[in-house]
Amino acid sequence: MRKILLPSLIIIAASLLVMRVFYLQIIDDSFKLKSDNNAIKKQYDYPERGYIYDRNGKLLVANQASYDIMVIPREIKENLNIDEFCALLNITREDYEKRIAKAKVYSPRLPSVFLSQLNKSEFAAFQEKIRKYEGFYFQKRSLRDYEVDYGANIFGSILQVNEKLIAKNPYYNSGDLIGRQGVEESYEEVLRGIKGVKYIQKDKYNREIGSYKEGKYDTIAVAGEDINLTIDAELQKYGEELMINKRGGIVAIEPKTGEILALVTAPSYDPGILVGRQRSKNYTILYHDSIAKPLYDRGLLAEYPPGSPFKILTGLVALQEGVINEQTTFMCHHGFSYGRGRFMKCHGFGPHQLHNGIYNSCNTYFAQSYMLTINKYKNPAEAVDVWSNHVKSFGLGQFMGYDLPTGKKGNIPTSKTYKKIYPNGGWRSTTIVSNAIGQGEVLMTPIQLANMMATVANQGYYYTPHIIKKIEGKKIDAKFTTKHETTIDKKYFPPVISGLFDVYNKGTAYALRVEGIDICGKTGTAENYAKIDGVRTKLKDHSIFVAFAPKDNPKIAIAIMIENGGFGATVAGPIASLMVEKYLRRKISRTDLEIRVLNKSLVSEYAKVGGINPASLIESTPKDSVLKAKIIVPKTGAAAKTVTPKTEIKRTTVDTTKEN
Repeated sequence: MRKILLPSLIIIAASLLVMRVFYLQIIDDSFKLKSDNNAIKKQYDYPERGYIYDRNGKLLVANQASYDIMVIPREIKENLNIDEFCALLNITREDYEKRIAKAKVYSPRLPSVFLSQLNKSEFAAFQEKIRKYEGFYFQKRSLRDYEVDYGANIFGSILQVNEKLIAKNPYYNSGDLIGRQGVEESYEEVLRGIKGVKYIQKDKYNREIGSYKEGKYDTIAVAGEDINLTIDAELQKYGEELMINKRGGIVAIEPKTGEILALVTAPSYDPGILVGRQRSKNYTILYHDSIAKPLYDRGLLAEYPPGSPFKILTGLVALQEGVINEQTTFMCHHGFSYGRGRFMKCHGFGPHQLHNGIYNSCNTYFAQSYMLTINKYKNPAEAVDVWSNHVKSFGLGQFMGYDLPTGKKGNIPTSKTYKKIYPNGGWRSTTIVSNAIGQGEVLMTPIQLANMMATVANQGYYYTPHIIKKIEGKKIDAKFTTKHETTIDKKYFPPVISGLFDVYNKGTAYALRVEGIDICGKTGTAENYAKIDGVRTKLKDHSIFVAFAPKDNPKIAIAIMIENGGFGATVAGPIASLMVEKYLRRKISRTDLEIRVLNKSLVSEYAKVGGINPASLIESTPKDSVLKAKIIVPKTGAAAKTVTPKTEIKRTTVDTTKEN
């Protein structure tokens, strides 16, 4: 029995192997399609990318036809008239040789892109003579057609995949397009659709003779899904107009849902300039503008000391910890002394309680409240962690989980922070008191500030901010409908909201009121320094403002950060009032504020540290080009003067106790 066992196993194994080979080569024709088969050509049918709409159904991004010239190096005839070919495509012979060499590196037998994104007129001129140039053929694709000239940071763009991505993701081939940044990247798999493929049989002379197996294995392209964003297009456009000749960010959120209503970064650019043959050139110009940073989404990435708006959280934490109540009173004498030689300035004077402490933005009141919170515990390390956990429950000091591919965590210090700064100990409440007024080690992004105000408006809860409202035929991620509760009891929010309401009625935003709209808000100012030629130089302060409205049943929460804008009520505050009224009423009654903001230019402030204005570098193109000729920033039709920096400039924002 043992003598025949081994031979039997060998015979069985060999039989199974022969049967498998027979199945793969004779019965299962699909194996041929998966191999590098020279007799079968794959021809892809690229689907139309999904359309993008705003929350109200306004079309923002559609598609337009484009054509790539593909090349299979092995099929190019030796007698090709290269000079004629190059003249027809308006390229040099050197360009031709570089492109062919690159194609050969990719594969001599497989198609790759020779020249991408021809528009209709370029395609028509070459189509007539394509038969003369064997080895070359057209591949029709779908490029973006932007229906608006704003929202570039929201949309992102599409570009060709690189070899690294092709190796990583088998879905993509040379010349394929992929979303980068914005919703194009976040929802790439939804928007791109599914490619169709046709298998073409070729004879021994490499001539196409028809579909392989009569199209048995061919597939049809499936168009990408349309999506609706939470963005209000009209509000977004208005926000970008208000930010002309300014730098900073505006973020508006619907408190009850976490839906992002506007996400403005300035300076920005027309998304249409990153479409077509000039995309690479235009992107390079924007990328190398290292001062104005038009590709840098300040609403999501810029981290600033929040200044006075942070006093809202200082008060809430102190109430929750029981170290103050609404009647707790601190005397302010234009500031207070908290140590030998240490004095925190304040423009307030006299007795301050929670209510007038908020609307007068009293540094003394909130610094004292913060110190009581820290001093409540046996040691400052334990106290700071308690305080930090309360603050982080508002979504601060962490990535917020929104559906955009970029962001920063900001910073909410913990005991670890101070153990690292003071390894020998010795720090206490007076050492870190600047945290109380949104300075010290506290950093926040504009979207975090907006979410903080949405949480206050909701009296203690928030939904993760998100930009997707609807995907055709699909549900949005459940995390965007999950409620997040803070550690602050609901009963402590009404007195704070009352103080924020009187910021407009009695306090620092009195001149910014809008008749008939109950707005709750808070001004803020943060000092701004830049290191120029190695010297720490004082620049104009940053202007900050946060708000929500109406006071009861809030519909919008907003945060504005204007670099070098001065006091919070000077530039950021008027923008907040205008954005709130625009969203709630669709019209503006405070035309005086509108005129002031539209005419306000901070270009001279930014010129102090130098900068490149991309508007003066990006050229217009013919009307029949797929590239839309639009001015970048400013969008008033006049290109600003280009200022070239002579030195390397490092911009930093430092701590301050100056508030308004």
